[in-house]
Amino acid sequence: MHIVGFGGFPHPTLLEYVFELAGGRKVLFDRTAAPQFDFPLEIDAEVTNLSFYPWPPADLRELALSRDVIVVGGGNTANMLAVWRVHGFDAILREAWEAGVVLTGWSAGMICWFEAGVTDSFGPQLEGMPDGLGFLPGSACPHYDGEDLRRPVYRRLVADGFPSGLALDDGAGAVFAGMDLREIVSASPCATGYRVGRDGEKPLEARILPAP
Repeated sequence: MHIVGFGGFPHPTLLEYVFELAGGRKVLFDRTAAPQFDFPLEIDAEVTNLSFYPWPPADLRELALSRDVIVVGGGNTANMLAVWRVHGFDAILREAWEAGVVLTGWSAGMICWFEAGVTDSFGPQLEGMPDGLGFLPGSACPHYDGEDLRRPVYRRLVADGFPSGLALDDGAGAVFAGMDLREIVSASPCATGYRVGRDGEKPLEARILPAP
């Protein structure tokens, strides 16, 4: 049971790590958070783009369970979660995770797995969203070094009682085995993760991945 969250758009090195972890390259790309975009990278993988518009595919469960990796793209997290829940895809994702499919994604596709997250779903000012999927405990914040408001807003939210949690720079990934954080991986020596609590933030050591 693995989840790998990326703070920002994934570097090919990070995706290669995910494929190795999954032991395969059959990818389902969920683009619900930004339906106008197909999978944005040219990679050596079998990629199927998933759309819920105008309706989900009839074989949605079988499609998800037959993949090695489910990748969730960035965009509007709140809208994405609402669509998933209406069509029961939240339950399918949990079943896939428990069956060994690796769940991953960036931005919206990072914070969705947690109980709560910092999102621009409601406007550029950023807000705390308390109703994530809850596969992972606590809260999450992407783009920690990539957007000026992310760090101060997340720290303020947590100081004011928002669940403590994990922040990731754009080039970093957090690898969970079950619900436990196993390691931080990075495509750059400048990118890492942070534990963020009411008393501030603590940087986490990242393992720099070799280029594929």
